[in-house]
Amino acid sequence: MVDAIYRFPFDAMASRCEIRLALGSGSTLDGHAAEELAYAAIAEVRRIERTYSRYRADSIVSRINAAAGRYRVECDEETAQLLDYADHLHRASDGLFDITSGVLRRAWDFRQPRVPHARELAPLLALVDWPAVQRDGGAIFLPRAGMEIDFGGFGKEYAADRACALLQERGVRHGYVNLGGDMRFIGPQPDGRLWSIGIQDPRKADGTVASIAVSHGALTTSGDYERFIDVDGKRYCHVLNPRTGMPVSHWRSVSVLAPLAVLGGSVSTIAMLKEDEGLSFLAASGLAYFAIDSMGQAHHHSISGDYAS
Repeated sequence: MVDAIYRFPFDAMASRCEIRLALGSGSTLDGHAAEELAYAAIAEVRRIERTYSRYRADSIVSRINAAAGRYRVECDEETAQLLDYADHLHRASDGLFDITSGVLRRAWDFRQPRVPHARELAPLLALVDWPAVQRDGGAIFLPRAGMEIDFGGFGKEYAADRACALLQERGVRHGYVNLGGDMRFIGPQPDGRLWSIGIQDPRKADGTVASIAVSHGALTTSGDYERFIDVDGKRYCHVLNPRTGMPVSHWRSVSVLAPLAVLGGSVSTIAMLKEDEGLSFLAASGLAYFAIDSMGQAHHHSISGDYAS
């Protein structure tokens, strides 16, 4: 069998996604087997989306939010672990990564070029308060009516890691999972060559600013170009500061190379939230990064790297 690369595009989590599996000449797998493997991984991504989407009334997130100010909700082990991780990110970011900040989207509609007034933001900011959330014995309680949690800050990355783990457990050694630009790599191409991945130009939808060679680990990007509005010549992006309710503006994009997608995505998002302190945060993380500031200046450190699985 000659080397073959199979591509499986799909939509999930409001993103264009793809699983790419490569089978080498010594592989006993064929195209049919690759298809079954990819569909199993896609099913895992969609399971996570169903379980944690704030848009589904039957998701655990929606049930937790509906109970805000009323009663506590029991959580399974997976959800409890994600809540633990959210707590870790809140502490690691000095409170800037707050999964209760999703309520701010009620004031921001990135389909309409309008900046909300401070009086619209004030009552929502009063609901952003992760330290007030009560967790005990596997249950969670949001103490004020109207409070919400939202795993959108690392949900895609978590799904990419889980899909990758499933494929690895089933014997896949070459390929990657790409969920809307958040990528987790299973292994190099069958002949040993690394995958060459372009970093999108945040100001040109069809352009790239760098190309990175990767075989293992994850490559994730946070940026101001995914969802935004322009008002009076100023860009307002969807990454919102939980203290002010206003979009961040120091970085156009931050890409991070990490062992896990969920780690890379968290670090890139926190760097965006830290604004002008983001560069020192990236340096302290010990991870490779490629960041573009608001003036278009690139900042990078050891971005040509690789992580063994």
